[in-house]
Amino acid sequence: MPPHLAGGSEGPDRLSPLVEDALGALAAGAAARKGPLPAGGPVAVERRVREVLGEALPEDGTGAAEALRALVGVVAEGAADPADPLCAAHLHCPPLAVAVAADLAASALNPSMDSWDQAPAATALEAEVTRALARLVHPDAAAPDALITTGGTESNQLALLLARETATGVRVVAGANGHHSVPRSAWLLGMPAPLVVDTPGGVLDPERVRDALAADGGPALLVATAGTTDSGDIDPLPELARAAREYGARLHVDAAYGGSLLFSDREATRLTGLREADTVTLDLHKLGWQPVAAGVLAVREAGLLRPLDHRADYLNAADDTEAGFPDLLGRSLRTSRRPDVLKIAVTLRALGRRGLGGLVEAVCDRARHLADLVDRHPALTLRARPAVSTVLFRPTGAGDEEVAAIRRRLMLDGRAVLGRARADGRLWLKATLLNPATAPTDLEALLTLVCATHQEGSTPR
Repeated sequence: MPPHLAGGSEGPDRLSPLVEDALGALAAGAAARKGPLPAGGPVAVERRVREVLGEALPEDGTGAAEALRALVGVVAEGAADPADPLCAAHLHCPPLAVAVAADLAASALNPSMDSWDQAPAATALEAEVTRALARLVHPDAAAPDALITTGGTESNQLALLLARETATGVRVVAGANGHHSVPRSAWLLGMPAPLVVDTPGGVLDPERVRDALAADGGPALLVATAGTTDSGDIDPLPELARAAREYGARLHVDAAYGGSLLFSDREATRLTGLREADTVTLDLHKLGWQPVAAGVLAVREAGLLRPLDHRADYLNAADDTEAGFPDLLGRSLRTSRRPDVLKIAVTLRALGRRGLGGLVEAVCDRARHLADLVDRHPALTLRARPAVSTVLFRPTGAGDEEVAAIRRRLMLDGRAVLGRARADGRLWLKATLLNPATAPTDLEALLTLVCATHQEGSTPR
Protein backbone atom coordinates (compact mmCIF):
# COMPACT_ATOMS: atom_id res chain seq x y z
CA MET A 1 0.00 0.00 0.00
CA PRO A 2 1.45 3.44 -0.90
CA PRO A 3 1.92 6.04 1.86
CA HIS A 4 -1.19 7.99 2.77
CA LEU A 5 -1.71 11.52 1.44
CA ALA A 6 -2.64 14.48 3.63
CA GLY A 7 -5.14 15.97 1.18
CA GLY A 8 -8.38 14.82 -0.36
CA SER A 9 -11.53 13.67 1.39
CA GLU A 10 -9.68 10.95 3.30
CA GLY A 11 -6.68 13.12 4.14
CA PRO A 12 -7.79 14.36 7.58
CA ASP A 13 -8.55 10.83 8.76
CA ARG A 14 -5.16 9.61 7.53
CA LEU A 15 -3.38 12.58 9.07
CA SER A 16 -5.01 12.44 12.50
CA PRO A 17 -3.12 9.44 13.99
CA LEU A 18 0.17 10.72 12.60
CA VAL A 19 -0.42 14.08 14.25
CA GLU A 20 -0.98 12.21 17.51
CA ASP A 21 2.34 10.43 17.01
CA ALA A 22 4.09 13.74 16.37
CA LEU A 23 2.49 15.36 19.41
CA GLY A 24 3.52 12.45 21.58
CA ALA A 25 7.07 12.77 20.30
CA LEU A 26 7.08 16.49 21.06
CA ALA A 27 6.01 15.79 24.63
CA ALA A 28 8.56 13.01 25.10
CA GLY A 29 11.34 15.18 23.67
CA ALA A 30 10.51 18.11 25.93
CA ALA A 31 10.44 15.83 28.97
CA ALA A 32 13.84 14.41 28.06
CA ARG A 33 15.32 17.87 27.51
CA LYS A 34 14.19 19.17 30.93
CA GLY A 35 14.94 22.81 30.19
CA PRO A 36 15.28 25.58 27.64
CA LEU A 37 18.21 23.94 25.81
CA PRO A 38 19.77 20.47 25.68
CA ALA A 39 22.74 20.11 28.01
CA GLY A 40 26.18 19.24 26.71
CA GLY A 41 26.61 21.61 23.80
CA PRO A 42 27.13 20.83 20.10
CA VAL A 43 29.11 17.61 20.61
CA ALA A 44 26.48 15.99 22.81
CA VAL A 45 23.60 17.05 20.56
CA GLU A 46 25.30 15.79 17.39
CA ARG A 47 26.09 12.47 19.07
CA ARG A 48 22.47 12.02 20.13
CA VAL A 49 21.11 12.88 16.67
CA ARG A 50 23.46 10.42 14.96
CA GLU A 51 22.53 7.74 17.48
CA VAL A 52 18.80 8.06 16.78
CA LEU A 53 19.06 8.79 13.06
CA GLY A 54 21.33 5.95 12.03
CA GLU A 55 21.30 5.92 8.24
CA ALA A 56 19.88 9.17 6.89
CA LEU A 57 18.88 7.39 3.66
CA PRO A 58 18.15 3.75 4.57
CA GLU A 59 17.46 1.13 1.95
CA ASP A 60 14.13 0.29 3.60
CA GLY A 61 11.96 2.57 5.66
CA THR A 62 10.75 2.05 9.21
CA GLY A 63 7.20 3.31 8.66
CA ALA A 64 5.53 6.65 9.34
CA ALA A 65 4.76 6.21 13.03
CA GLU A 66 8.24 5.06 14.02
CA ALA A 67 9.92 7.74 11.92
CA LEU A 68 7.82 10.47 13.52
CA ARG A 69 8.37 9.20 17.04
CA ALA A 70 12.12 8.88 16.55
CA LEU A 71 13.01 12.02 14.63
CA VAL A 72 10.43 14.47 15.97
CA GLY A 73 11.39 13.19 19.39
CA VAL A 74 15.13 13.72 18.97
CA VAL A 75 14.66 17.19 17.45
CA ALA A 76 12.37 18.15 20.34
CA GLU A 77 14.83 16.72 22.83
CA GLY A 78 17.59 18.80 21.27
CA ALA A 79 15.59 21.97 20.67
CA ALA A 80 15.97 25.48 21.97
CA ASP A 81 12.46 25.98 23.35
CA PRO A 82 11.33 29.63 22.98
CA ALA A 83 8.32 28.84 25.18
CA ASP A 84 10.66 28.26 28.14
CA PRO A 85 10.94 31.54 30.11
CA LEU A 86 14.71 31.06 30.39
CA CYS A 87 15.12 30.88 26.60
CA ALA A 88 15.52 34.58 25.83
CA ALA A 89 18.48 35.01 23.50
CA HIS A 90 17.03 35.97 20.15
CA LEU A 91 14.03 37.35 18.29
CA HIS A 92 12.75 33.78 18.33
CA CYS A 93 9.18 33.70 19.59
CA PRO A 94 7.07 30.90 21.04
CA PRO A 95 4.36 30.48 18.37
CA LEU A 96 0.70 30.59 19.28
CA ALA A 97 -1.03 27.21 19.25
CA VAL A 98 -3.76 28.55 16.96
CA ALA A 99 -1.14 29.70 14.44
CA VAL A 100 0.60 26.32 14.51
CA ALA A 101 -2.71 24.54 13.93
CA ALA A 102 -3.40 26.81 10.95
CA ASP A 103 0.09 26.11 9.62
CA LEU A 104 -0.62 22.39 9.76
CA ALA A 105 -3.73 22.95 7.65
CA ALA A 106 -1.71 25.00 5.17
CA SER A 107 0.80 22.17 4.83
CA ALA A 108 -1.93 19.60 4.32
CA LEU A 109 -3.69 21.64 1.63
CA ASN A 110 -0.36 22.70 0.10
CA PRO A 111 -1.50 25.67 -2.01
CA SER A 112 1.30 27.22 -4.04
CA MET A 113 1.00 30.98 -4.21
CA ASP A 114 2.31 31.45 -7.73
CA SER A 115 -0.91 31.07 -9.70
CA TRP A 116 -4.61 31.33 -8.90
CA ASP A 117 -5.38 27.81 -10.11
CA GLN A 118 -3.09 26.39 -7.41
CA ALA A 119 -4.47 28.53 -4.58
CA PRO A 120 -7.91 30.02 -5.28
CA ALA A 121 -9.10 30.80 -1.75
CA ALA A 122 -5.59 31.46 -0.41
CA THR A 123 -5.13 34.06 -3.14
CA ALA A 124 -8.26 35.92 -2.07
CA LEU A 125 -7.33 35.62 1.62
CA GLU A 126 -3.84 36.97 1.03
CA ALA A 127 -5.19 39.98 -0.84
CA GLU A 128 -7.53 40.89 2.04
CA VAL A 129 -4.99 40.35 4.83
CA THR A 130 -2.16 42.21 3.12
CA ARG A 131 -4.42 45.19 2.50
CA ALA A 132 -5.39 45.23 6.18
CA LEU A 133 -1.75 45.09 7.32
CA ALA A 134 -0.83 47.81 4.84
CA ARG A 135 -3.56 50.06 6.28
CA LEU A 136 -2.25 49.39 9.79
CA VAL A 137 1.16 50.73 8.72
CA HIS A 138 -0.05 53.48 6.35
CA PRO A 139 -3.49 54.52 7.63
CA ASP A 140 -3.48 57.83 5.76
CA ALA A 141 -2.31 56.51 2.38
CA ALA A 142 -4.71 56.35 -0.56
CA ALA A 143 -3.79 52.86 -1.78
CA PRO A 144 -1.29 51.07 0.47
CA ASP A 145 -0.37 47.45 -0.16
CA ALA A 146 1.80 44.73 1.34
CA LEU A 147 3.54 41.51 0.37
CA ILE A 148 4.03 38.35 2.39
CA THR A 149 7.72 37.47 2.68
CA THR A 150 9.91 34.96 4.48
CA GLY A 151 11.00 37.58 7.02
CA GLY A 152 12.93 40.76 7.59
CA THR A 153 15.83 39.87 5.33
CA GLU A 154 13.64 39.28 2.27
CA SER A 155 11.53 42.36 3.04
CA ASN A 156 14.62 44.56 3.31
CA GLN A 157 16.02 43.14 0.08
CA LEU A 158 12.75 43.86 -1.73
CA ALA A 159 12.72 47.43 -0.37
CA LEU A 160 16.22 48.03 -1.76
CA LEU A 161 15.26 46.47 -5.08
CA LEU A 162 12.19 48.70 -5.44
CA ALA A 163 14.30 51.75 -4.63
CA ARG A 164 17.00 50.71 -7.10
CA GLU A 165 14.41 50.63 -9.88
CA THR A 166 13.33 54.24 -9.32
CA ALA A 167 16.56 55.94 -10.43
CA THR A 168 20.05 55.18 -11.67
CA GLY A 169 22.75 54.92 -9.01
CA VAL A 170 20.53 54.91 -5.92
CA ARG A 171 22.73 54.67 -2.84
CA VAL A 172 21.68 53.34 0.55
CA VAL A 173 22.29 55.54 3.58
CA ALA A 174 21.94 53.46 6.74
CA GLY A 175 22.95 53.47 10.38
CA ALA A 176 25.69 51.33 11.85
CA ASN A 177 22.92 50.08 14.16
CA GLY A 178 20.99 48.57 11.24
CA HIS A 179 20.46 44.95 10.30
CA HIS A 180 23.19 43.09 8.44
CA SER A 181 20.74 42.25 5.65
CA VAL A 182 20.83 45.86 4.41
CA PRO A 183 24.46 46.02 3.21
CA ARG A 184 24.25 42.40 2.10
CA SER A 185 21.18 43.16 -0.02
CA ALA A 186 22.94 46.14 -1.59
CA TRP A 187 25.80 43.82 -2.53
CA LEU A 188 23.46 41.17 -3.95
CA LEU A 189 21.60 43.79 -6.00
CA GLY A 190 24.76 45.34 -7.44
CA MET A 191 24.07 48.67 -5.75
CA PRO A 192 26.83 51.01 -4.56
CA ALA A 193 28.21 50.16 -1.14
CA PRO A 194 25.96 51.74 1.52
CA LEU A 195 27.01 54.95 3.20
CA VAL A 196 27.05 53.88 6.84
CA VAL A 197 26.37 56.56 9.45
CA ASP A 198 27.91 55.96 12.86
CA THR A 199 25.43 55.55 15.72
CA PRO A 200 27.46 56.06 18.91
CA GLY A 201 24.28 56.73 20.87
CA GLY A 202 22.61 53.57 19.55
CA VAL A 203 20.27 55.34 17.11
CA LEU A 204 20.63 57.49 14.00
CA ASP A 205 21.30 61.17 14.57
CA PRO A 206 19.20 63.19 12.07
CA GLU A 207 21.93 65.81 11.66
CA ARG A 208 24.51 63.16 10.79
CA VAL A 209 22.01 61.74 8.31
CA ARG A 210 21.54 65.18 6.71
CA ASP A 211 25.31 65.51 6.40
CA ALA A 212 25.52 62.08 4.73
CA LEU A 213 22.68 62.83 2.31
CA ALA A 214 24.21 66.20 1.42
CA ALA A 215 27.69 64.73 0.94
CA ASP A 216 26.45 61.97 -1.37
CA GLY A 217 24.31 64.26 -3.47
CA GLY A 218 22.74 61.57 -5.64
CA PRO A 219 19.49 59.62 -5.38
CA ALA A 220 19.34 57.86 -2.02
CA LEU A 221 17.39 55.39 0.05
CA LEU A 222 17.51 56.23 3.75
CA VAL A 223 17.11 53.09 5.89
CA ALA A 224 16.01 53.59 9.48
CA THR A 225 15.39 50.95 12.13
CA ALA A 226 12.47 50.54 14.52
CA GLY A 227 13.75 47.91 16.92
CA THR A 228 17.42 47.10 16.46
CA THR A 229 18.49 43.48 16.74
CA ASP A 230 21.00 44.11 19.51
CA SER A 231 19.09 46.43 21.82
CA GLY A 232 15.62 47.08 20.39
CA ASP A 233 16.35 50.79 19.98
CA ILE A 234 14.09 52.84 17.70
CA ASP A 235 15.55 55.53 15.45
CA PRO A 236 13.92 59.02 15.63
CA LEU A 237 11.49 58.37 12.80
CA PRO A 238 9.75 61.78 12.49
CA GLU A 239 13.07 63.65 12.23
CA LEU A 240 14.47 61.10 9.78
CA ALA A 241 11.33 61.36 7.63
CA ARG A 242 11.85 65.13 7.49
CA ALA A 243 15.49 64.69 6.52
CA ALA A 244 14.52 62.29 3.73
CA ARG A 245 11.96 64.76 2.38
CA GLU A 246 14.44 67.64 2.51
CA TYR A 247 16.92 65.76 0.34
CA GLY A 248 14.44 63.95 -1.90
CA ALA A 249 15.45 60.56 -0.54
CA ARG A 250 13.21 57.55 -0.33
CA LEU A 251 12.63 56.23 3.23
CA HIS A 252 12.57 52.58 4.26
CA VAL A 253 12.03 51.56 7.88
CA ASP A 254 13.15 48.14 9.03
CA ALA A 255 10.52 47.54 11.72
CA ALA A 256 10.91 43.76 11.70
CA TYR A 257 11.08 43.80 15.50
CA GLY A 258 9.30 46.95 16.60
CA GLY A 259 6.58 47.12 13.95
CA SER A 260 4.17 45.00 15.99
CA LEU A 261 3.94 47.83 18.52
CA LEU A 262 1.29 49.12 16.08
CA PHE A 263 -1.13 46.53 17.44
CA SER A 264 -1.10 48.27 20.84
CA ASP A 265 -2.73 51.64 21.41
CA ARG A 266 -0.36 52.17 24.32
CA GLU A 267 2.88 51.27 22.56
CA ALA A 268 2.14 52.47 19.00
CA THR A 269 3.19 56.03 19.89
CA ARG A 270 6.80 54.82 19.86
CA LEU A 271 6.41 54.44 16.10
CA THR A 272 5.25 57.98 15.37
CA GLY A 273 6.56 58.84 11.93
CA LEU A 274 6.47 55.28 10.61
CA ARG A 275 3.50 56.02 8.35
CA GLU A 276 5.66 58.51 6.41
CA ALA A 277 7.97 55.77 5.15
CA ASP A 278 7.72 54.61 1.56
CA THR A 279 8.35 50.97 2.55
CA VAL A 280 8.24 49.21 5.91
CA THR A 281 9.44 45.78 7.00
CA LEU A 282 7.35 43.85 9.54
CA ASP A 283 8.09 40.40 10.89
CA LEU A 284 5.26 38.52 12.57
CA HIS A 285 7.44 35.57 13.57
CA LYS A 286 8.94 37.96 16.11
CA LEU A 287 6.39 40.06 18.00
CA GLY A 288 3.49 38.37 16.25
CA TRP A 289 3.92 34.87 17.68
CA GLN A 290 3.79 33.10 14.31
CA PRO A 291 5.76 30.02 13.27
CA VAL A 292 8.54 30.87 10.83
CA ALA A 293 8.07 32.26 8.23
CA ALA A 294 5.77 35.28 8.50
CA GLY A 295 7.33 38.43 7.07
CA VAL A 296 5.64 41.45 5.52
CA LEU A 297 6.75 44.35 3.33
CA ALA A 298 4.26 47.22 3.43
CA VAL A 299 4.34 49.99 0.80
CA ARG A 300 2.72 53.40 0.95
CA GLU A 301 1.32 53.14 -2.60
CA ALA A 302 0.54 49.93 -4.48
CA GLY A 303 2.20 51.38 -7.57
CA LEU A 304 5.59 51.10 -5.84
CA LEU A 305 5.38 47.34 -6.44
CA ARG A 306 5.20 47.67 -10.22
CA PRO A 307 8.90 46.79 -10.77
CA LEU A 308 8.08 43.27 -9.57
CA ASP A 309 5.72 42.63 -12.49
CA HIS A 310 6.79 39.51 -14.36
CA ARG A 311 5.27 37.29 -17.03
CA ALA A 312 5.46 33.51 -17.35
CA ASP A 313 2.78 32.32 -19.73
CA TYR A 314 2.06 29.04 -17.94
CA LEU A 315 1.34 30.92 -14.69
CA ASN A 316 -0.06 34.34 -15.62
CA ALA A 317 -0.90 34.43 -19.31
CA ALA A 318 -2.04 37.86 -20.42
CA ASP A 319 -5.44 36.64 -21.63
CA ASP A 320 -6.07 34.92 -18.27
CA THR A 321 -5.24 38.15 -16.44
CA GLU A 322 -7.52 40.12 -18.77
CA ALA A 323 -10.26 37.58 -18.03
CA GLY A 324 -10.03 38.41 -14.32
CA PHE A 325 -7.74 35.72 -12.93
CA PRO A 326 -5.35 37.28 -10.38
CA ASP A 327 -1.69 37.66 -11.36
CA LEU A 328 0.47 36.46 -8.45
CA LEU A 329 3.99 36.59 -9.88
CA GLY A 330 4.28 40.28 -9.05
CA ARG A 331 3.59 39.50 -5.40
CA SER A 332 6.99 37.95 -4.73
CA LEU A 333 10.42 37.24 -6.19
CA ARG A 334 9.75 33.60 -5.38
CA THR A 335 7.72 31.31 -7.61
CA SER A 336 6.49 28.44 -5.43
CA ARG A 337 5.68 29.72 -1.96
CA ARG A 338 3.62 28.56 0.98
CA PRO A 339 0.31 30.17 2.01
CA ASP A 340 1.91 31.72 5.10
CA VAL A 341 -0.96 34.17 5.13
CA LEU A 342 -3.32 31.50 6.52
CA LYS A 343 -1.75 31.33 9.99
CA ILE A 344 -1.55 35.14 10.08
CA ALA A 345 -5.20 35.48 9.10
CA VAL A 346 -6.33 32.91 11.65
CA THR A 347 -4.37 34.67 14.38
CA LEU A 348 -5.78 38.09 13.48
CA ARG A 349 -9.32 36.69 13.53
CA ALA A 350 -8.81 34.73 16.76
CA LEU A 351 -7.21 37.55 18.77
CA GLY A 352 -8.06 40.75 16.94
CA ARG A 353 -5.85 43.81 17.08
CA ARG A 354 -6.54 44.35 20.77
CA GLY A 355 -5.67 40.76 21.62
CA LEU A 356 -2.34 40.97 19.83
CA GLY A 357 -1.78 44.39 21.35
CA GLY A 358 -2.27 42.90 24.79
CA LEU A 359 0.47 40.34 24.12
CA VAL A 360 2.79 43.11 22.91
CA GLU A 361 2.12 45.11 26.06
CA ALA A 362 2.74 42.05 28.23
CA VAL A 363 6.25 41.44 26.89
CA CYS A 364 7.09 45.15 27.06
CA ASP A 365 5.97 45.15 30.70
CA ARG A 366 8.10 42.06 31.40
CA ALA A 367 11.13 43.81 29.93
CA ARG A 368 10.58 46.89 32.07
CA HIS A 369 10.25 44.69 35.14
CA LEU A 370 13.47 42.87 34.30
CA ALA A 371 15.22 46.21 33.86
CA ASP A 372 13.95 47.26 37.30
CA LEU A 373 15.28 44.04 38.83
CA VAL A 374 18.70 44.53 37.24
CA ASP A 375 18.82 48.19 38.20
CA ARG A 376 18.17 47.34 41.85
CA HIS A 377 20.58 44.38 41.93
CA PRO A 378 23.88 45.17 43.66
CA ALA A 379 25.86 42.74 41.49
CA LEU A 380 24.44 43.68 38.06
CA THR A 381 24.67 46.66 35.72
CA LEU A 382 21.85 47.73 33.37
CA ARG A 383 22.84 49.35 30.08
CA ALA A 384 19.60 51.27 29.45
CA ARG A 385 15.84 51.15 29.81
CA PRO A 386 14.28 48.84 27.16
CA ALA A 387 12.89 50.46 24.01
CA VAL A 388 10.81 47.38 23.13
CA SER A 389 11.39 44.09 24.99
CA THR A 390 15.18 43.66 24.97
CA VAL A 391 17.28 44.21 28.09
CA LEU A 392 21.08 44.44 28.06
CA PHE A 393 22.91 43.83 31.32
CA ARG A 394 26.12 42.38 32.73
CA PRO A 395 27.64 41.45 36.09
CA THR A 396 29.17 44.57 37.58
CA GLY A 397 32.92 44.60 37.13
CA ALA A 398 33.00 41.62 34.77
CA GLY A 399 35.22 41.82 31.69
CA ASP A 400 34.02 40.97 28.20
CA GLU A 401 35.63 37.52 28.34
CA GLU A 402 33.78 36.77 31.58
CA VAL A 403 30.47 37.91 30.10
CA ALA A 404 30.97 35.65 27.08
CA ALA A 405 31.96 32.74 29.32
CA ILE A 406 28.83 33.14 31.49
CA ARG A 407 26.61 32.89 28.42
CA ARG A 408 28.40 29.80 27.11
CA ARG A 409 28.33 28.06 30.48
CA LEU A 410 24.57 28.56 30.82
CA MET A 411 24.08 27.15 27.30
CA LEU A 412 26.37 24.17 27.82
CA ASP A 413 24.54 23.28 31.02
CA GLY A 414 21.16 23.74 29.32
CA ARG A 415 20.03 26.06 32.09
CA ALA A 416 19.33 29.30 30.22
CA VAL A 417 19.73 30.85 26.77
CA LEU A 418 20.84 34.48 26.66
CA GLY A 419 22.11 36.46 23.71
CA ARG A 420 25.12 38.72 23.43
CA ALA A 421 25.37 42.28 22.16
CA ARG A 422 28.19 44.77 21.85
CA ALA A 423 27.28 48.33 22.80
CA ASP A 424 29.21 51.28 24.19
CA GLY A 425 32.41 49.37 23.46
CA ARG A 426 31.50 46.54 25.84
CA LEU A 427 29.91 43.10 25.65
CA TRP A 428 26.51 42.66 27.31
CA LEU A 429 24.21 39.78 28.05
CA LYS A 430 20.98 40.18 26.08
CA ALA A 431 17.57 39.06 27.27
CA THR A 432 14.96 39.32 24.51
CA LEU A 433 11.57 38.78 26.10
CA LEU A 434 8.96 37.49 23.64
CA ASN A 435 7.04 35.12 25.89
CA PRO A 436 3.97 36.87 27.37
CA ALA A 437 3.59 34.03 29.89
CA THR A 438 6.93 34.80 31.54
CA ALA A 439 6.39 35.49 35.25
CA PRO A 440 8.34 37.80 37.58
CA THR A 441 9.69 34.73 39.36
CA ASP A 442 11.13 33.50 36.05
CA LEU A 443 13.00 36.76 35.63
CA GLU A 444 14.32 36.56 39.18
CA ALA A 445 15.47 32.98 38.54
CA LEU A 446 17.28 34.10 35.38
CA LEU A 447 19.25 36.77 37.24
CA THR A 448 20.04 34.35 40.05
CA LEU A 449 21.49 31.90 37.51
CA VAL A 450 23.62 34.62 35.92
CA CYS A 451 25.01 35.78 39.24
CA ALA A 452 25.67 32.24 40.45
CA THR A 453 27.42 31.34 37.20
CA HIS A 454 29.56 34.46 37.42
CA GLN A 455 30.46 33.62 41.02
CA GLU A 456 31.35 30.03 40.09
CA GLY A 457 33.64 31.30 37.36
CA SER A 458 35.47 33.66 39.70
CA THR A 459 35.86 31.15 42.54
CA PRO A 460 39.31 29.47 42.66
CA ARG A 461 39.11 25.71 42.16
